[in-house]
Amino acid sequence: MNVEVTPLPGIGVREDFAIRAGRRIGVISYREGKFELIVSKEDDPDASGVSIPLTPEEAGTLAGLLGSPQLVARLSEQHRDISGISTRQLPVTAFANRTLGDTALRTRTSASVVAVVRVGVAHPSPGPEFLFENGDLAVVVGTVDGLEAAAQILTGG
Repeated sequence: MNVEVTPLPGIGVREDFAIRAGRRIGVISYREGKFELIVSKEDDPDASGVSIPLTPEEAGTLAGLLGSPQLVARLSEQHRDISGISTRQLPVTAFANRTLGDTALRTRTSASVVAVVRVGVAHPSPGPEFLFENGDLAVVVGTVDGLEAAAQILTGG
C-alpha cells in the first residue's frame, strides 16, 4: 500500500493512503506530540471530511487495536500447522522500565518474545537489552503452559 508522506513545515507530518472506496485515511503527527486522524470526503479525496484529534495515548491505543491483532493473527497463521505452538499478545505491566533480559522469560517458561508492540509500532526480535515501557504489548510464542507462565510473569499476577 502506498503511503504518502507530506511534511507540514512548522506543524508536523501528514501520512495518508487511498482506500478501495476512493477515500483517503491518514494521520497528522504534530511536532508537540499530538495526533489527528483524518478521513477525506466521499466525493473529494483531497478535502477533509472527518478530523478527530487524539492524544498520544489515544493514538497508541488505536494503533494497537489496528496493528497488534494483525501481527498476532499473522504469527498464529504461520504456526497453525505446528502442533503445540501458540501465539499471544500480553500486556507488560510488571516490567515497565526494565529490560526483557530482567524477565528471564525464555529460561523460566520456554516461551519467547518475538516482538513488542509500542504505540502501534512493532519492534521485532527484541534482544535482552530491550527496555519495556508502560503500555507495551509483548507478542509471545510458546506452548499453552509456557504462555500462561509468561502472562503471570509479565503482568505480575
